Order: sequence, then structure tokens, then C-alpha cells
Amino acid sequence: MSQDLFKQLPAIDKWLASASGAALCAEFSTAEVAEVMREHLSEVRRALHNGHAELPKFESAEYVALMRADLLARRLPSLRGAINATGIILHTNLGRAPLAAEAIAAVQDVARGYSNLELDLDTGRRGSRYQHVETLLRRLSGAEAAVVVNNCAAAVILSIDTLAAGGEVVVSRGESVEIGGSFRMPDVIAKSGARMVEVGTTNKTRIEDFSAALSEHTRVLLSVHPSNFKIVGFTAKPELRELANLAHRNELVCMQDLGSGSLVDLPALGSMAEQTVPQSVAAGVDLITFSGDKLLGGPQAGIILGRREMIDAIKTNPLLRALRIDKLSLAALEATLRLYLPPNEPLRQIPILRMLGESPSSVTRRARSVLRKLRAVPRITATLADDVSYGGGGSLPMNAIPTKVIQVRVAGMTAAALAGRLRTGETPVIGRIADELLILDLRTVPAQDEKVVVSALQQAAR
Repeated sequence: MSQDLFKQLPAIDKWLASASGAALCAEFSTAEVAEVMREHLSEVRRALHNGHAELPKFESAEYVALMRADLLARRLPSLRGAINATGIILHTNLGRAPLAAEAIAAVQDVARGYSNLELDLDTGRRGSRYQHVETLLRRLSGAEAAVVVNNCAAAVILSIDTLAAGGEVVVSRGESVEIGGSFRMPDVIAKSGARMVEVGTTNKTRIEDFSAALSEHTRVLLSVHPSNFKIVGFTAKPELRELANLAHRNELVCMQDLGSGSLVDLPALGSMAEQTVPQSVAAGVDLITFSGDKLLGGPQAGIILGRREMIDAIKTNPLLRALRIDKLSLAALEATLRLYLPPNEPLRQIPILRMLGESPSSVTRRARSVLRKLRAVPRITATLADDVSYGGGGSLPMNAIPTKVIQVRVAGMTAAALAGRLRTGETPVIGRIADELLILDLRTVPAQDEKVVVSALQQAAR
């Protein structure tokens, strides 16, 4: 019987020439329809091999509707917006920092036409793309000069290649780190044409360790942000000012890869707050690198600032062109930096800083509002619980921020299945799973998206 069913499967070219196939080919393309049809037939053949003895009605309206749905699904954008309900504020997999409204408007303005990206409007001559943000970065950090590339890894590679190629970079053994994507500091330094010299121990490095490691080949004393971890307990590390003084006494460069790059104090975090960029400049660090899309709250970018002669040398490095920032990211970065100038309120206007600073009572109030709507949905059971949010993205490691979460259960559905339905909905909603419950933290959900979360859960629970 199965052999007879195999013989009844339509030939793809004949089906494409049928009324149903021709209609779909007219709406999409013959290649697209043929590819989907080929996959459908493969699935049917597998089912027949496994003992299923029923064929789809290939000429029916129902089958054509199924084909059309699959074809439409394939045309959905691969990269699209999502709602982060995980409570991880700088979620690398979800694109890190959402942009402020002003930054989005700046991107739209530059994207819709031409711009003065590299044109000096006063003289009519060629200008520098970096001029659009350098003055702002100098004003906000206290540094003498600045330049921007496409991400922080590029900033580190470019800086070390410029200042230490062929020489040695001295770094604490406890800061020889690996961050996401197997990005290792020893590999970065080697790729930059320098040799890394580790000093001290994993948990304790003193200024004397740096001093003992100096040689005629030493070019840079490097301090590295630990990013995704903390060493606690029996620990020691030199103060930045100590490291800077040692470098200057020996005519060397003191460099800091700050990573997260906060421009302001974050009062809501209290003692958990990170060292700010202006504090590093004030400590005498010669060159600082940090990300644009972490605690700065802007687009992906690698920011380099410090002493003018070093920035000038970096600007002449041929690698800069290969690593340069694009116009859209530059527009978003400039608009974000302007939000740090008075009378703006960056802690309120920049989404990342607003999320970090939102009080537990505010999150609770919003969670209760969503909870009331969910309790009216059949099959959904939802409760509130105390929990914690995290900075994420290589910032504020291990620093838990008190929050209130919504725990969701749908009758007859596992938490994993529910999470899968939310991820694959029209607007993906990303939560997390704990104790067979779907957990939603509204700290990372803008107020205007709360109704989308409710609607997504209503659809998923059907």
C-alpha cells in the first residue's frame, strides 16, 4: 500500500504548472514555491516510511493555504525587534542597549538621505567623521582627544597595535580575561603585534609586580575590566593612579580597557556602581577604551580617548579605516552623548540607565497591572514573586538588582513549550524558565510594550 502512495506523490514541475501552483508562483517566485514544495514532499515521504498512510490533498484550498503560510514565513525578516522580559538589562543575544528616542530619530535623519559625514560645512572641504563626537567625548570625560571605531575589541586591537607593536604589554594575571565569544585578552594582544607579560597572581597583584616586570621592551601597562566575573575575598590590585604614576616615571603608556564605560555615577546601584570614565581620566590613565552599547547606553561602538599625541597616532594607523564606525552608529552615538549634557537627564532619558535605576516599587506596580490582565486569560495561572535583575553584557558582574517578576503557567503546556511559542510569535517575547515556570521581569520591558506581552501570552495559551 505504501508503494502505491509513493506513486501518488505529484511531480514538482507538474504541480507548479497546476492552477494552484501557478497562482502561488505568480504571488511569490517559482524557485521559492519549488523549494517549499520539495521540503513538503520530503516530509510526506518520511511519514510514509514511518507507516503513516495518508496523503495531503495537494490540489485542495487547505493545502494551498498551508503552502502560502510557509512561503510568507520565509519572507519574514531574519533580524527583527523582540521584547526582552528576562530581566538581564544588557542582554548580548538581544542586542544590548536599546537606543533612546533621540538616538533613533538621529539615525532616521541620517539614513533617509545624504549627510555631512565627512564634509566640513564651514569650509566646504573634506572633514573627519570623528569630529561629530570628539568634542562631546572630550567635554564629558575630561580627556584631551578621542576617536571611535566599530566596537570595543577593535578599539583595544587598534590601540595596542599603535602603541606597543613589537614590544611588551604588562597586565595582571587576574585580568588576563576571556569575555563572550571566546574573546581572550592574550589573543588580542598577540594579534596586535605585542607580547603580553603577566604579573602577580590570580587574586593578588601589587604595583611592585608591575615594576619588577619592566624591561627595555615594555611599552604599555594595561588594566583590564574583569567584565563577566569578580574575584572576591583575599585580593589586591594596584590603584589606577599608582599604575599611571609608574608608567609615567618610566615613560610608558598606562592604558585601561574599561569595557562598560559609564560616563556618570549610577546612584541606584550604590556601592555596586562601576568606576566611571571621567574618574579613570582623572586618575591619570593615558588611554581608555570602552563600549558604546553597554553602560553608555548607545549603539555598538568602540570609544578610545586619552592624551592627544596618542589619539593622533591612532588616527594615522592604517587599521583605523578597516575598523571605522559607520554613519548610522555615529549618528546614534552623537545623539546619545548629547543626552549627557545639561539640561538633559540621562538617568531618565537613556533606556539602559532608566532600567538600572527603576525602583522595585515601580516594577511591582507595573507587574501587578499586567498580572490583572493575565488572570483574565483562560488556561493561564500567574503570580508575583520577588527576584533579581542583572546588568549583563559584561557590566556589573554578580550585581543583583531587586525586582518583582511574573511567574506564568499555562494548563497542559510545559514552560519550555510556552517559551517557544512566545519566541516564535509575531513579536518575539523572550522570558526565562525557572522551576518549570515562565518568568517575566518587566524591568527590561518598556511600559508601551506591556500590552504586547499580554497579547503574546493570550495567543500562546490558545
